[in-house]
Amino acid sequence: MASSRSSEPQARVRPIAPADAGEVLTLQRAAFVSEALIYGDADMPPLTQTLEELQAELVENLGCVAVAGSRIVAAARAQRDGDLLLIGRIAVAPDMQGAGLGSLILHAVEERGREAGAREAELFTGRLSEANLRLYTREGYRESERAGGETGEDQIFLRKNLRS
Repeated sequence: MASSRSSEPQARVRPIAPADAGEVLTLQRAAFVSEALIYGDADMPPLTQTLEELQAELVENLGCVAVAGSRIVAAARAQRDGDLLLIGRIAVAPDMQGAGLGSLILHAVEERGREAGAREAELFTGRLSEANLRLYTREGYRESERAGGETGEDQIFLRKNLRS
């Protein structure tokens, strides 16, 4: 039996908006449960963020959402800080992971950053988040530093030149 997933995600991408906050928060929580299991920590910020906090964050944001039908299936937030595009909270619906939506949403956010004048993008993930690290490396990100935790290596920061 053939897979229902094609090599190209069947979703349209658009800028994220404050009105998306409720659905994005639900998506974020569903997507980050696997991270909480990896780290044994259900108290991580993506799972504890409130609707009001997210609504405020989306007022001025360069993030994007991917929509399949009427459902938001992926989201990422980003803000420009000088020449740097700070990308955060990339979330893909658990039932849609592995379908290329992570790459799709990452490319869309990078393009919005380029259009806003960013020259480089930065994001971070936990050192145990192997799938995230594979995605970011495949998309051209390179480790720039490690920080946090007792060893100072719990979070891995990665950067990518947006001007190449």
